[in-house]
Amino acid sequence: MKRLIVTGDDFGLAFAVNEAIEEAHRKGILTTASLMVGAAAAEDAVSRATRCPSLHVGLHLVLVDGRPTLPPHVIPDLVDRHGEFSSHLIRAGVNFFFRPAVRWQLTLEIRAQFEAFQKTGLPLDHVNGHHHMHLHPTILGLILKIGRDFGLKAIRVPYEPFGPAWRASRSGFAGKLTASLVLGPWLSLLRWRIKRAHLHSNEFIFGLYESGAMRPEVVLRILAQLPDGVTEMYFHPSTRRCPEIDRTMPEYQHEAEFEALTSAAVHDVLRASRIQRIAFSDL
Repeated sequence: MKRLIVTGDDFGLAFAVNEAIEEAHRKGILTTASLMVGAAAAEDAVSRATRCPSLHVGLHLVLVDGRPTLPPHVIPDLVDRHGEFSSHLIRAGVNFFFRPAVRWQLTLEIRAQFEAFQKTGLPLDHVNGHHHMHLHPTILGLILKIGRDFGLKAIRVPYEPFGPAWRASRSGFAGKLTASLVLGPWLSLLRWRIKRAHLHSNEFIFGLYESGAMRPEVVLRILAQLPDGVTEMYFHPSTRRCPEIDRTMPEYQHEAEFEALTSAAVHDVLRASRIQRIAFSDL
């Protein structure tokens, strides 16, 4: 059986993103959204999700390239002089692993984001990390420990199978193969720790190698390669360009991804293929 979780990431980043996620759920194929609780339009996102109870919402944990939930003076080693998280992922990852003061501040910020999500009153469908930073062993350990207090039941596994991904895109062979080999050990550790914690996860993912370019024709090719089991397909949709998007993801095709989520052709293929659309909470 093929089961598909269709997720919109960066819920709360901007009003245009929130509009796209709500409409893609009401009129399209979207089943879940990942909320950035500290983002500028988070309150609007929560209002939309509350009006749309069939939309399952999880926590998109932001620890790099974004705004914190806590005041900068509480987590000075996590933010720059503008009060923003670092956009240098490797440097941040090294600090997370080797500096005890940073790990303590991470603990505070991760708990604060879980608490902020809990205050929304929305059921917690899943947790994942902005830029997949939940793959970092320090962050993952804190998510597993803190998440127990907030009803954590599922975590995203960003494993995109190389064969189907290559056949769907027919481009970027070397890059996809390299990414697959580099991520392999981290994904194995992630799966093992999720299993040991008795949590749920997807088996496969699509949207990693084509991030920001999940156009309708790309999605149709992916659906033709969809493996049996539980797959998550994730998007970064928006109804229009806006400063928040241009600042962080200038090359992403957000409007084309929104088009894919509301495409009649995509919907028809899903129905004809008898692919069951679900959320993490259905696992």
